[in-house]
Amino acid sequence: MDSTVPILLLDLDGVLNPFDAPTCPDGYQEKVFFEGEGPERYCVAHADWIRELAAAGELWWATGWGRHANERYLPMLGLDPLPVVEFPPVPFEPELKVPAVAALVGDRPAAWIDDNHTPRGRAWAAGRAAPTLLVDTDPAIGWTRADVDRVLEWVTDLRDVERGRQ
Repeated sequence: MDSTVPILLLDLDGVLNPFDAPTCPDGYQEKVFFEGEGPERYCVAHADWIRELAAAGELWWATGWGRHANERYLPMLGLDPLPVVEFPPVPFEPELKVPAVAALVGDRPAAWIDDNHTPRGRAWAAGRAAPTLLVDTDPAIGWTRADVDRVLEWVTDLRDVERGRQ
C-alpha cells in the first residue's frame, strides 16, 4: 500500500452509535446486538459516509467491538467488512487503544474518529511527524456530516501537498 494513503480509524460506540443520547435520535434504529445488554443504535444513512471514507483512505475499525463490528453492525448497513485494529479484550481502558493504533499506522498519515480521545492519544497525535487528525464526537450525538467532511477535506489537503512535492 502507498505510504502516502492515510489510514482512517473509525470507532463505533459514541460515533456511529450515539449511546449517550437520552432517546433514540431521529433517523436511527435500535437493535440488541449482544444478548443481555441494552439496544445499540444504528443509522442506515451512515453507510454512504462509511463508503466515502473508505474511498478516501484505508478505513479501519478502531473499536472495542473488534470483529463484531463486521459481523453484527455492518450487515445492518449493507456494507462489506473493514479491517480491525486489535485491542485488548473488553472491557479495557481507552488509553490502551493508543499502542495498537500507533503500531498499525506507523509513519503514515492518520485520521481517528472517536468519542474518547484520551490524553495519551492526544500526546501521541501531537508528537507524530506524520500528519494526524483527531476528530472528537459527542456520544450523545454521534458523528455528523461535518465530522465526515472534516476528514475528507483533510485527505484532500494531504493529496494537494503530495502533488506539490512531485
